[in-house]
Amino acid sequence: MPIFDSFRHSQAAESRSAQAPQPEPALPEEPIATDPPAEDQILRDRRRKLAELRQAAHGKLLETFNLSALLQVSQEEIKAEIGNVVRAIIPKTAVALSRSEREHLIDDLYYEVMGLGPLEILLKDETISDILISGPEQVLVERNGILEDTDVQFQSEAHLRRIIQKVLAATGRRLDESTPYVDARLPDGSRLNAVIAPIALDGTLVSIRKVRKDQLSLDQIRVFGALNENMAAYLRAAVTSRLNIIVSGGTGSGKSTLLNALSAFIGRRERILTIEDTAELQLQQSRVGRMESRPPNVEGKGAVTLRDCLRNSLRMRPDRIIVGEIRGDEVIDMLQAMNTGHSGSMTTIHANSARDATLRIENMIAMAGIEIPLTALRRQIASAVHVIVHVERLQDGSRKIVSIEEVIGCEGDVLTMQELFRFDYDGIAANGRIEGRFVPGGVRSHYVDRFRRWNIVLPDNMFRDAG
Repeated sequence: MPIFDSFRHSQAAESRSAQAPQPEPALPEEPIATDPPAEDQILRDRRRKLAELRQAAHGKLLETFNLSALLQVSQEEIKAEIGNVVRAIIPKTAVALSRSEREHLIDDLYYEVMGLGPLEILLKDETISDILISGPEQVLVERNGILEDTDVQFQSEAHLRRIIQKVLAATGRRLDESTPYVDARLPDGSRLNAVIAPIALDGTLVSIRKVRKDQLSLDQIRVFGALNENMAAYLRAAVTSRLNIIVSGGTGSGKSTLLNALSAFIGRRERILTIEDTAELQLQQSRVGRMESRPPNVEGKGAVTLRDCLRNSLRMRPDRIIVGEIRGDEVIDMLQAMNTGHSGSMTTIHANSARDATLRIENMIAMAGIEIPLTALRRQIASAVHVIVHVERLQDGSRKIVSIEEVIGCEGDVLTMQELFRFDYDGIAANGRIEGRFVPGGVRSHYVDRFRRWNIVLPDNMFRDAG
């Protein structure tokens, strides 16, 4: 059956006067605003009437459209028929629409029927990196590291829930009272986390971390001011010569972005295995195997942890293993992999500094219930980890590599590290931007001889401050 037949049938039953083209009603006379509260009330009333019009039109569309045949027609045809429905409903309401408002309403209804409603426009906006929802009336986005308010709203809590369920339909994950939180990967690679009542007290909480379609290279990151040429040259040498690297930093500091950029220097002949909770890494090499952990099912069974994936990866003859993020007992297997022939492996970890990253590794091993003398544990870390790159998101929203440190050994029970490069803060400019410069630590890399064996020569003066 054609998708619009039932709509045309219902229109045939209308009176001739309803079928004849009618002029759009003029805007109702608005009371003269005597004070700002009166103007606010008028805006609220109009917003409410627009929401009622949108809801009525959406209900009519669900009644009249043959949804199973929507994929067989073009977007223009669907929007044209949505326009017919809107024009048929407008005379029955007490609100008039300008041309731009009508086009905006048609787009909203199209996304509601064919897409993800209010989320659709935000997901298509490539300038947005994060979408943060706190209930149906508060939607924030992050652009260039700065949170911004939006005028996007959901009609109700039920509307927001319905859109989230529509998003999750393609992921195989569930979200209900028995499982009030979910972590999922969208088809485009974006990461979604949602929490509903009774965990979320004031409305559904949703966060979507969007994935860039064009991954940044290390040179592009350098152009953005996240590091300088000497730091980029060192990191390129570290990856090429197969040093084990940990990228540390806080949430949203750019750890995964930097890890993606560093992976570009892995040799094309090497076999790489990536292991993640939610797949975000987009490596450009051809010899890549990707694994993703899995949460338990409704009965609490069937879970596949990062540690399970890591153990299996060791039997798959990888040259390098890249773990998206270590946060639990999988750190034990990661250290063992770095120590048993899988040099050049990389991962990320949440930490406040490079030194704090090593302490977090110790704490995660202790929380896993493994009893090991502190000296032996730190020697294991010193043998496995070569370089720690710490990144931060600064007050102005910019991301920078604030420290690059090498782990050079263990003296007694003290882990020995040396800082090769750091970012020195000079202050905050009048425009709110962070001012500072990247400076070397004044010590030569511990792995210079290793670089030479890989035919990589770094000048000694790059580790000394020219000033």
